[in-house]
Amino acid sequence: MTMTHTLNPSVETSTDLDDLARLLTPDGRRISDRQLDPWVEDLDPEALRGLYRDMALLRRLDAEGVALQRQGQLGLWAPAQGQEAVQIGTARACRADDFLFPSYCELGVQLVRGAKPADFILAWRGEMHSTYNPYELNTATPQIIIGAQTLHAVGYAMGIQRDGEDQVAVAYFGDGATSQGDVNEAMVFASSFRSPVVFVCSNNQWAISEPVTVQAKFPIAGRAPGFGIPSLRVDGNDVLACLAAMRWALDHARTGKGPVFIEAVTYRMGPHTTSDDPTRYRSAEEVEAWRRKDPLTRLEALLRSQGAFDDEFVAEVQADADRFTAGMREAALTAVTRPAIEVLDDVYAEPHTGLDEQRTRFAAYLAGFESEGEAS
Repeated sequence: MTMTHTLNPSVETSTDLDDLARLLTPDGRRISDRQLDPWVEDLDPEALRGLYRDMALLRRLDAEGVALQRQGQLGLWAPAQGQEAVQIGTARACRADDFLFPSYCELGVQLVRGAKPADFILAWRGEMHSTYNPYELNTATPQIIIGAQTLHAVGYAMGIQRDGEDQVAVAYFGDGATSQGDVNEAMVFASSFRSPVVFVCSNNQWAISEPVTVQAKFPIAGRAPGFGIPSLRVDGNDVLACLAAMRWALDHARTGKGPVFIEAVTYRMGPHTTSDDPTRYRSAEEVEAWRRKDPLTRLEALLRSQGAFDDEFVAEVQADADRFTAGMREAALTAVTRPAIEVLDDVYAEPHTGLDEQRTRFAAYLAGFESEGEAS
């Protein structure tokens, strides 16, 4: 099935929510969408419970990360609360051998791909450059530079083409990244070479303190067709719609039809990172309005209507979350900080003279602090 989507000409702002592809309403009612329905026909109550379990675990580990940072165990944390549906739905649609390129916000993508509790801790604590082997999870190290991962994904996708394989590369980024040149350049290359890549834009309404209306007067999904890339604008708080849209996009890219762009319209409930204070630039009323669109409560409502959400299931999910977050806390409390000079280890596969020079200069710099300590 080929899905086409043309943005409604009456949609005049990037925050208009009437033109979203959706399968689950905010109050948990399952509705029909002619284009999305065929891609989730296989979902039974047990599969829906699995999606809920993933989202609930993501929310708990996210809350644990914030708590650990506030307690001084982590240097920083980038919360994902409110964005569980787009991260879990799209990542669950991927094949194990697809290669995913997340930003630092996609905690759910790392979770779905098999990241362990310590993997969420040690990098934010500053103990390691990367906490997992990207080739074991088929997931790149989370990118800090805004939008750079889109170029990496397209380059990887072009390699897939040359290898004659059928994997797909997936690039995750936020609405703010679409203002960066990297994202636009990546779409030029992807379109020109018909590369098997899916662009997933989590439009969470705020690029730190900049509202999306400053960056885009019209829906972001409307930009992709200008590059020759089909796009879909989906309710990013609807995990069913996110899963369906991603399955379509992956099929499109995997079968040689080229790249796809998905704009998942969602909301960042917490701060951009724990160094941010969102109360300075957005209202409590706005946050509360989006809280009523919560991705977990709407799926819970659907499951309850099917008789698939009971106390036993709740206890199972809580037990899973307790075990995972206990592992996160243990990783933080038992972490042994490496000597500062080791920051230069594991940067290059092979040593070289430039790195040797840096090591010598940094060692001298660190020795200066030891001399000051002796003098005092």
